[in-house]
Amino acid sequence: MARLVAMSLGLALVAVPSPAVTLGGPPATRAGQEIPTPVPSRIPETPGDLPPPPVIPHSPATGGVRQAPPPLVQLDPAPSAATDLRFPINLATALRLADARPLVVAAAQAGTWVAEAKLARAKVLWVPQLNLGANYIRHDGGGPDFNKGILTAPSVNFFYGGGGLVQNVALTDVYFEPLVARRELDSTHWDVQAAKNDALMMVADAYFAVHRARGSYAGALYCVGRGRDLVERVDRLSGDLVPRVEVDRARNMLADLQQRATSDREAWRVGSADLTQVLRLDPRAVVEPLEPDHLQLTLVDPARGLDELMPVALTNRPELASHRAMVAAAEERIRREKGRPMLPRVRINGFQTPYEQIQAGIFGMGPNSSLDQWSGRFDFSVQPLWELEGMGLGNLARIKEQRGEQSREIIDLLATQDRVAADVTRAQARLQSAAARVTQADRALRTAIITFDGTYEGLSQTSRFGDVLVLVNRPSEAVFALKLLKLAIDEYFATVAEHNRAQFELFHALGYPARELAELAPPGDLVPVDTSRPDYLPPVGNGPPPATR
Repeated sequence: MARLVAMSLGLALVAVPSPAVTLGGPPATRAGQEIPTPVPSRIPETPGDLPPPPVIPHSPATGGVRQAPPPLVQLDPAPSAATDLRFPINLATALRLADARPLVVAAAQAGTWVAEAKLARAKVLWVPQLNLGANYIRHDGGGPDFNKGILTAPSVNFFYGGGGLVQNVALTDVYFEPLVARRELDSTHWDVQAAKNDALMMVADAYFAVHRARGSYAGALYCVGRGRDLVERVDRLSGDLVPRVEVDRARNMLADLQQRATSDREAWRVGSADLTQVLRLDPRAVVEPLEPDHLQLTLVDPARGLDELMPVALTNRPELASHRAMVAAAEERIRREKGRPMLPRVRINGFQTPYEQIQAGIFGMGPNSSLDQWSGRFDFSVQPLWELEGMGLGNLARIKEQRGEQSREIIDLLATQDRVAADVTRAQARLQSAAARVTQADRALRTAIITFDGTYEGLSQTSRFGDVLVLVNRPSEAVFALKLLKLAIDEYFATVAEHNRAQFELFHALGYPARELAELAPPGDLVPVDTSRPDYLPPVGNGPPPATR
């Protein structure tokens, strides 16, 4: 049995817009407990039949956040520029918006509209077509009189105006086309669920990229501040202790850190643009997540084995359900072609008009250019016709064609099953790796902080080497330690972001509906956000945009 664990972001995460980030302490335990998830014993028929993933009840006290130990280094919140359009948002709100606003969801919903229209048309194939119109025929010259076997000479006019109910349909289509259209509609419903799952993954990917960039930017600013302190200290050292080149080395290091800080701010803005693009928000906004950048979420226990996870994914993934519906539609098409020779084609029409499209109305005629004889008229013809296309060989070819189409659908299903299984393996590998690297990155960061602090303090301490007074630590060692500190900070925030993304990737690979995190068990409380966009961009509604009428 697969066991899934969901964490909630506490109310404290949204109480302050930009909390200071505490780094470098040993990891604390996560809140919550594991809850077993039963593997469904049947294939769900609709998205609503999916078994919900178990979640930990929302707890404002713990909120699914690692509790901070006594700080070793505290990063100030990454500042926004005066020109930034700040956009505070939390993960729960972003996931709620992901359920409807992304265009990938709207496109899938539009496909459902098309399938619904096809089903509606298939259900009324048996209903005759209503025609209203008129027909005028002018004949000049001779013509045959088939009753007498002679050639007649007078010219004549015909006029027939009215309406008719005509039909030309194979009964096999009347019966099977609605069945095929129903299966195709089921497939599009699952496509909508798959699109919502994909949108959730896209939003989570972009959201944690913003967290990563903002955390790295805050770390870069911290390192720039420590770099300035280092330059000042090296500059104050006696020329007898250090050569002047050490000052230049430290200044070079400071310039490099400043460039890195600029690049990290660029990454923050680019990540914000990626998130606002997916959610169709104001593209000018600079996203400010309300959670701390070192937040770690747990949706799926990394220790769960593949043998437990695979059955869940192969049952829940909406892509598989969509392909199964298309295989069923292909089966109905095969049955349709097998029944075509046995069920007749029914033709209902009129008489004495082109294509015999008028059945009742007013009829007028007369010789030459006159129409002086008028009367009502009604003509009705019904024909059941059994057809053997190409003496039956064409029907066999039709059956073979549909069997080939079914084989292609089955191949697509099998390929999707293999992809789903590989998705689970890849996601679990990334999650297990990220879970291990989070601890390693935390340890590396704590070591880097201690190393730099110790090296920096060593610049103010001297010792004697014979008659020579030397520094306990050389400036180049402090410069190198500060570079390692910046690298450790970047690796830490990158690993945390990869861990959170891997959690969502495995959740997505298991096929649980996005609605479970967007509505039923959101990771925190929703916060109000302004979803309006500039006037030069179209407004965003729910569902596909209305078609032109």
